[in-house]
Amino acid sequence: MAQVAFIAPIEAEEGVDRSTALFEKTFGEKPEGVWNAPGRVNLIGEHTDYNAGLCLPIALPHRTYIALKPRTDTKVRVVSDVDPDNVAEADLEGLEAGGVKGWAAYPVGVAWALRLKGFNVKGFDAAFVSCVPLGSGLSSSAAMTCSTALALDDVYGLGYGQSDAGRVTLINAAIKSENDMAGASTGGLDQNASMRCTEGHALLLDCRPELTPLENVSQQPFDLKAHGLELLALDTQAPHQLNDGQYAERRATCEKAAEILKVPNLRYCADGIMKAGDPFQALKETLDALPDENMKRRVRHVVTEIERVRTFVHAFADGDIEQAGRLFNASHDSLATDYEVTVPELDVAVDVARRNGAYGARMTGGGFGGSIIALVDEGRSQEVAQLIADEFERRGFHAPRALAAVASASASRNA
Repeated sequence: MAQVAFIAPIEAEEGVDRSTALFEKTFGEKPEGVWNAPGRVNLIGEHTDYNAGLCLPIALPHRTYIALKPRTDTKVRVVSDVDPDNVAEADLEGLEAGGVKGWAAYPVGVAWALRLKGFNVKGFDAAFVSCVPLGSGLSSSAAMTCSTALALDDVYGLGYGQSDAGRVTLINAAIKSENDMAGASTGGLDQNASMRCTEGHALLLDCRPELTPLENVSQQPFDLKAHGLELLALDTQAPHQLNDGQYAERRATCEKAAEILKVPNLRYCADGIMKAGDPFQALKETLDALPDENMKRRVRHVVTEIERVRTFVHAFADGDIEQAGRLFNASHDSLATDYEVTVPELDVAVDVARRNGAYGARMTGGGFGGSIIALVDEGRSQEVAQLIADEFERRGFHAPRALAAVASASASRNA
C-alpha cells in the first residue's frame, strides 16, 4: 500500500519568493507587492449560507500567494504556477458577466466587480502560487479571488482591506466574481472565512442579510491542542465542481421552498421551529406544507443543520468532544441522505474514519467530490489518513491527499 501524501503549507517567505520569481520571469519586471489569502475548512453548517443560516469555518495555513502590479490601461494578464508557460489575458473595458473563460475568470472578475461598484480600478499583471489543493472543496477559488481583492484594494488605494467591516466590500466583489463571471454559485461562506478568520478561532458566521458586518460574525475559540485533538482534512481527489448545475439546483429548490412557505429564507423556518414548544412537531408541519419529497428533504437538511451549528459551538466550548463528534456525524448523514451531495469517496472516507476512532467525521464544502474532515485524538491524523488511503486503493479510487487543519489567520499583505 502506498503511503498517503500530506500537503504542507507554503511558508510565507517561500510564497513571496516563488510568486515574485514567477512574476519576474513572466512579465520581465518586479511586482508592486505580494499578498495572500487562505483556503478554508468549514467545521459545520453546510449549504446554510445561501439560506441566511449559520456556518462555522476556519482558515487554513494553506494559502494562495499573488504577486501583482497595477497597469495604466484596462488590460489584465495572469499566470499561475499550475501552468506557468501560459498567460491568460483579458480587457476590463466593456467586459460583461461570463466574458472570461477558464481559471482567469476568478481574478479578472474581482476587478470587473469592483469597477461595477464605481471604484477606479484598472488593469493589472499578476502571478499566482498556491498550496490550496485544486478541486478539493477547501476553497482554492476563494483564496484566489480574496487575495486578488486585497491586492487591488491596496494598489488602487480603495481603503477597505484594513478593517473587518471594510473587508466586506472586498468579499462582495469576490462573491460576484465567482457567481457572475466564473459561473460558480457561492453563498459567501468561503470568502468571509478567507478574509475574516483569526488565528486560533472559528468564525461563527450569521448569514442573515439584515445584519451589519459588525453583527454577523463572532470569533469562537478553536484550540484543538487544549483538548488533545487534531482535525484531519482529507482531499478524496474525487472530482469537485460547483458550476455543473447541481449546486445551483439545490439553491433554487431552497429559494422555491421559502417562497411556498411565505418566508424570506429558510433561516426564518429554522428559528421558528426551534422556538416552538414542540420543535419536532413544528418541523413536521413545515415539511408537510411542501409539495414533494425532494423539497422536503432539502429543507429538512437546512433547518436541522443550522441548529447543529449552534449546538456544536456550545459543545466544543464546554469541552464535550463526544457531542461535537456526534454533530459532525449527523451533519454528514444529512448531507448524504437529505441533501444528496456526497459521492462514494466521501462516504467511504467518513466511514473508515468513524470505524477507526474518530469522534466524528463529515464531508466539508459544497460536496459532489472534495474533502472530509475528521476529529481525532492528537497524533492520530497520519494513521487515520493512511487507513482511508488503503481502503481507497482496495476500491480503485484515486489516492487521497491529507493536510492538518489548523485555525489560521485571514488574508494579508506579505511584501
